[in-house]
Amino acid sequence: MGKLKTSLTALAVVVALSACSEQKTTSSPSAESENASSTSQAGENNILLQAFKGPYGGVPAFDKMSLSDLEPAFEKAMAINLKEIEAIANNPAPPTFENVIVALEKAGAELSRIYTYYGIWRSNKSSPEFREIQGKLSPKLSAFSTKIIQNEKLFSRVKAVYESDEMKQLTPEEQRVTWMRYNRFARNGATLDGEAKKRYAEINQELATLHTQFSNNVLADEENYVTYITEDQLDGLPASFVTAAKAAADARGESGKYAITNTRSSMDPFLTYSTNRELREKVWRTYYNRGDNGDTFDNNDIIKRILTLRDERVALLGYDNYAQWRLEDRMAKNPENAMDLMMKVWPAAIARVEEEVADMQAIADAEGADITIAPWDYRFYAEKVRQAKYDLDSNEVKQYLQLGKLREAMFYVAGRLFNFNFTPVEAGKVPVFHEDVKVWEVTDKTSGEHIGLWYLDPFARKGKRSGAWATTYRSYTTFDGKKTVLSSNNSNFVKGAEGEATLISWDDAETYFHEFGHALHFLSANVKYPSSHSGVRDYTEFQSQLLERWLTTDEVINQFLVHHETGEPIPAQLVEKIKKASTFNEGFKTTEYMASAIMDLKYHTTDPSKIDPDTFEREQLEQLDMPEEIVMRHRSPHFGHVFSSEGYAAAYYGYMWAEVLTADAAEAFMEAPGGFYDEEVGERLVKYLFSVRNAMDPAEAYRRFRGRDAKVDALMRDRGFPLPENKN
Repeated sequence: MGKLKTSLTALAVVVALSACSEQKTTSSPSAESENASSTSQAGENNILLQAFKGPYGGVPAFDKMSLSDLEPAFEKAMAINLKEIEAIANNPAPPTFENVIVALEKAGAELSRIYTYYGIWRSNKSSPEFREIQGKLSPKLSAFSTKIIQNEKLFSRVKAVYESDEMKQLTPEEQRVTWMRYNRFARNGATLDGEAKKRYAEINQELATLHTQFSNNVLADEENYVTYITEDQLDGLPASFVTAAKAAADARGESGKYAITNTRSSMDPFLTYSTNRELREKVWRTYYNRGDNGDTFDNNDIIKRILTLRDERVALLGYDNYAQWRLEDRMAKNPENAMDLMMKVWPAAIARVEEEVADMQAIADAEGADITIAPWDYRFYAEKVRQAKYDLDSNEVKQYLQLGKLREAMFYVAGRLFNFNFTPVEAGKVPVFHEDVKVWEVTDKTSGEHIGLWYLDPFARKGKRSGAWATTYRSYTTFDGKKTVLSSNNSNFVKGAEGEATLISWDDAETYFHEFGHALHFLSANVKYPSSHSGVRDYTEFQSQLLERWLTTDEVINQFLVHHETGEPIPAQLVEKIKKASTFNEGFKTTEYMASAIMDLKYHTTDPSKIDPDTFEREQLEQLDMPEEIVMRHRSPHFGHVFSSEGYAAAYYGYMWAEVLTADAAEAFMEAPGGFYDEEVGERLVKYLFSVRNAMDPAEAYRRFRGRDAKVDALMRDRGFPLPENKN
């Protein structure tokens, strides 16, 4: 979900623009460029190339961005960056940290600015015109990135610094930045020669095109498949959902109808509440068949080709499989460790599903429904079980979950933990790319020091990719003059009717806090160099997952969960029901996620020649005893985390890895005298888990926070699962 700092690998070009889906911790270099003077007159007139101007250290000119500028901007920026690279590579002076590593940190400012705008078109306001340009740019950007990574003189100088005596004299952050630079080259083809190097570049170019095609196919199915229903088909649906569905239909020119859009935020509540089983099945199939409809936008052949190319590429580097290469510099270190974690949790998860299904089937039988629970029934009957076992109605809870109030709650938590204050920026002072986008200034509550800006784009609309994500338009650095943060959160909530509050589900409220956790990770940064913002995939979700825990603190519940009509606080007995039901449906949530994570690892540890995407998913899940009542959270043909970029490829397990850290860290607060607002634990949280970003090895950072490594036991307790026999 973030964007690019530099353009050193073909992988990075797409990873940088992927989703919470998506690289959430990558960042840009300084918005100012020492090479701005090298920009041509034509470039100076291209807004996408210009240094950010205006208040707050400069902001993106979202109100002036034009698609016609995109291609020429990239061409110019790539030319500028290549000149920078050549100057660094051919510098006659002996290689030093300053003239190699720092010079690379400064390079590519123009490209970084373009990626800010490119990311908005790609994720927030896509169009057929943009997708056509994107298709042209993908192979060019890949070739450009590969040209840099295969620059032998440049790699030689990076390697010389990495192996020099000077390395020992550098600060810990400088040493880590140098290691990351060296590692980025060494792991991405810089050590190859001749035909192998040429083939590596060819593979990168083809993969860039395929990733873009995969992503665009999914978006096409999300836009093209909309289920329209009529007034007599609304039984069971909450009034807020009906109002939003009507507005969605009106916006599509279908007056008098109700639109169930092909996104999770629309599908999920429909399957939860609609009493029309036939329609539930239709909406379910439409959603889970994205990219798998045997038409122009079918992704199965693309999956096969992507896997084949990835496998061939890592073989050139001497690895047995793609996952082995991918996990080498992650916390898991290898696919065996990642799969071992999955297998510690999987048996308990599917056993819980069996219990959940039995409870649902009993209710269906008692009602005389004469059905066997199917995937499109799971959410519907789970809601009935929730009400029966816990007397908890999700729609009743939803009346107290107003989007605006939840935002205030997030600001409260940020104030208590990070000492941040959020103040609305008056409309028009900072350019935005859509009228729904609002901006807040973030300052230190004590000193009043400006920290940065926070942009919020909360609502679903055509051309905006599904899901939720966070990104930065500029990250905090000090190596080339202090640069403040421009952070952004993006969601796909269904907007409430004019004049009415937007109400969301409890799961969506957790997601809201989750993505804000990424924003706080950006805003609290205290690092010197851009590369220190690059993320370790099985760690970057940890901070955001941890922030979800503050949603259930008494301070948030008592102040911000108020009824959207009466303003009355949520009743204590309803809160007690929520807490008692905290592990409810955990089998479903854990299993649907883990099925995707396990399949990701299996795809990337299996010989691609033995994989037929149409059958591989089904056969592997059968071997795992996947419950037939549940489907993968992201089925293969629309698994954008893995196939629309390489950001989460062989790394989707990282959410679970991060969950282990999250549960363990949460217990540190639970054990503290001040609970989740304990000042001493909170200080360690900011110092070691947020502000340090990737300037310190994540494992070491966690040990400094907790005093030891994380244990899986906390995760099992957190989910109400029995502890595994072999504890870590």
